[in-house]
Amino acid sequence: MSTSTYSLLPQTGAEPIRGRLTSRAPLAPLVWFKSGGPAETLFEPADVADLQAFLSALDPAAPVMALGLGSNLIVRDGGVPGAVIRLGKPFASVERLDEVTLRCGGGASGILVSSSARDAGIGGIEFLRSIPGTVGGFVRMNGGAYGREVKDILVEADVVLRSGELVTLTNAELGYTYRHSALPAGATVVSATFRGTPAEPDAVQAEMDRIAAAREASQPLRSKTGGSTFKNPLPKKAWEVIDAAGCRGLTIGDAQVSEKHCNFLLNLGSATSADIEALGEEVRSRVRAHSGTELEWEIQRVGVGR
Repeated sequence: MSTSTYSLLPQTGAEPIRGRLTSRAPLAPLVWFKSGGPAETLFEPADVADLQAFLSALDPAAPVMALGLGSNLIVRDGGVPGAVIRLGKPFASVERLDEVTLRCGGGASGILVSSSARDAGIGGIEFLRSIPGTVGGFVRMNGGAYGREVKDILVEADVVLRSGELVTLTNAELGYTYRHSALPAGATVVSATFRGTPAEPDAVQAEMDRIAAAREASQPLRSKTGGSTFKNPLPKKAWEVIDAAGCRGLTIGDAQVSEKHCNFLLNLGSATSADIEALGEEVRSRVRAHSGTELEWEIQRVGVGR
């Protein structure tokens, strides 16, 4: 994968690692597109202290990337250099702090968070039901859907920096804009505090059901996909300019622009990540030529090509 000059082994005298460390770990099974190369090293920490110890002992020159559910990600076919951090069950807890506030682990899914909010009688968090990711990804990308986004509910996030230092960043410090935050490079979100509003559980469930039905009707949920591919070129929708440029159903290899929702790219079977990324660039080119609109990738593209 690389001719790296950094070491991925803990430094001599470092605190022993308690989590799982895997070299050349396949990432394709862990991402929704089911494509791409391996991680040079995959680390699944036992808890926050374990993650801190690992990063503190890691060669400062080694790149670090956090991986959630892999729903908004193209892992290039040459794999990801350095260390990939994946937060598992120890980071999937949801704790009620008061009548309208939840503290959620960085590995907790949107469905778990929204369901926990429902059970606690907390409204305003239902939209997380529709985002196929984890709290860490939501915080990093200012995830949003159905008129709401993370900046509307986030109080603060606990973050382990690349150095291994644990810090708490407020909503303001994260500098949110559309699908973007000022989270430092190499940082891992280990928990976030969300605040909603008092609500009846039945009303929260009804809103979650409405959102689920809307997604089912409009999105290719049972396909190998990466979710919304491009940011909406506001005030327009990305799918509108893609459709107008004649890209619905367009293919490169086994990669296809979804017929159902053309801001989704699909792996029809054996598409490589190079096929998927090339299809996205072809869509951008055709949209630019048709309407002059410059589409920006929403899906993260990481790693190196072959």
